[in-house]
Amino acid sequence: MENVKHVTIYTDGACLGNPGPGGYGVILLYQSHRRELSGGYRRTTNNRMEIMAATVGLQALKEKCKVTLYSDSQYLVNAMARGWAQRWRANGWKRNKRQRVLNPDLWERLLQLCEHHEVQFSWVKGHAGTPENTRCDELAMQAAQQPNLPEDGGYISQSEAP
Repeated sequence: MENVKHVTIYTDGACLGNPGPGGYGVILLYQSHRRELSGGYRRTTNNRMEIMAATVGLQALKEKCKVTLYSDSQYLVNAMARGWAQRWRANGWKRNKRQRVLNPDLWERLLQLCEHHEVQFSWVKGHAGTPENTRCDELAMQAAQQPNLPEDGGYISQSEAP
């Protein structure tokens, strides 16, 4: 990929209760530029916010980029780096013959974004002093605590899942 910008993205998701009010935090770094994004939902899960953070970060890119995306969610990093999410999609959003994948709406959007960008997912240990990870956690927690959060239209409780 010639003349393609290399962007570093840090992401984190948080939930006050699981499910409960949740938020995400994102930091995009390109050369000397830095952009912070965050948002939250009234009732969601921690995993949804981790995936949402990655999606929001990639959606913020205005052109095709080479991206290193850091997350402290092993679930997110492994699902993308090890091809789990692609396999789930190929299997009709099933993990196996009986188990449906949670959050197919977010996984689908994330996979679409990764088809547009060249993305490397990397795990960073949470709460270990990485400044950008710490800041993403702060952004996510602040977002989760905002009043009048919107509904997470894609959230389905386990009891409601087919």
